[in-house]
Amino acid sequence: MKCSARLTNSFIGEWEVYVVTGSMSLNWPEHPFERTGPVPTLQERVDALALLGYRVADNATWEWQEIPSGVMDRVELLASVDVQPIGGAA
Repeated sequence: MKCSARLTNSFIGEWEVYVVTGSMSLNWPEHPFERTGPVPTLQERVDALALLGYRVADNATWEWQEIPSGVMDRVELLASVDVQPIGGAA
């Protein structure tokens, strides 16, 4: 079962990664990095996903989006990648 992981610096500007599961729940697995910068490295993201019980799906790459809220406001960054449960089938 593939899911999507998201890396964001929203709300208070601190980085966090969470996994969007099939449910409409707001209790998705999440891992805060507890910092505003720098952007978590690929290895930090892989390690955080492993703590949540997921791994990046084969041949998947992080895709980045910039979400502006206003000309003078801080830009929210959002990255996503397909993931699957560790030990699970694709």
